[in-house]
Amino acid sequence: MDNLKTAVVVLNWNGRHLLERFLPDLVRYTPQEVEIVVADNASTDDSLPFLASHFPDIRVISLSENYGYAGGYNRALKEVDADLYVLLNSDISVTENWLDPCIRKLQESPEMAACQPKIRSLEKPDHFEYAGASGGFLDYLGFPFCRGRIFDHVEKDTGQYDDETDVFWASGAALFIKSAMFREAGGFEESFFAHMEEIDLCWRLQNKGYRIGVCPGSVVYHLGGASLPASSPRKTFLNFRNSLWMLARNLPARNFYPWLLMRLMLDEAALARFLLQGRFGSFFAVIRAQLAMWMKLPELRRKSRGTRSLPASMYRKSIVADFYLRGKKRFSDLFFSTSSARR
Repeated sequence: MDNLKTAVVVLNWNGRHLLERFLPDLVRYTPQEVEIVVADNASTDDSLPFLASHFPDIRVISLSENYGYAGGYNRALKEVDADLYVLLNSDISVTENWLDPCIRKLQESPEMAACQPKIRSLEKPDHFEYAGASGGFLDYLGFPFCRGRIFDHVEKDTGQYDDETDVFWASGAALFIKSAMFREAGGFEESFFAHMEEIDLCWRLQNKGYRIGVCPGSVVYHLGGASLPASSPRKTFLNFRNSLWMLARNLPARNFYPWLLMRLMLDEAALARFLLQGRFGSFFAVIRAQLAMWMKLPELRRKSRGTRSLPASMYRKSIVADFYLRGKKRFSDLFFSTSSARR
């Protein structure tokens, strides 16, 4: 850690109970030379008094309103002087020596912009966790999945994905990213507010020729669902809208409209499923997400006229078809060309 000045930045919003639960181990397992910062998104609970009384040595950046994950981090990181940012969810439980492997990986790989540790479930510790597992991937229609998690099927961690490899995206739950490259890529897209902004950022970083990695030698545990439960229509809206926005921002012109048409057809299938399940909030959330995409489409395409590419790490098949039609529930069941998971 001698060469990269590192800061761990925890974004908090009304998470006093999470800070009380997870900050002690973060302090315990983080060397003194690494700064710990809590960026507070205008919490209305007693988060700030709690930090002042129990962790007076931790620096707090107080934001004027709740800017979400994307805007909150963009604003807070402008006030953090470090070569390497570690963006850590407030519901992450860290382990001994969790920092060293990831920092070393980024030090030794000048072309690597970001990486993540292996993320296991706090509630089911021998299993991967939904939001990242052992590195994230994206299929060509914008559906994310992980080494260890495809849709809602989460695998038990038996060491099957302990190799270090390139991935498409590193999880925002525990994201190690070089500050210079974060700034070069323009940071997070603030209009996303929350969900999938780290995937969009990792795509843009790859458009610039950088790599994204996973470092399973570092292990953290994620509680998950601390901000929005999986069944929340708000979460459904953000995931569907941001996925469509991400495709509009990053797909090359020759691919965009044909692939968008196929993606929207799959979204119609999701609409039918929500309707049959009686999940009317999620049904209307998808419709609102599609309308939001069409309303902003000219702006999204215009604002991203820079380099657009299909990174080598993109999965060129449909993960929806693989999972639901071909029964491929495990990441190891999928086929990746050697270029899509460079060692």
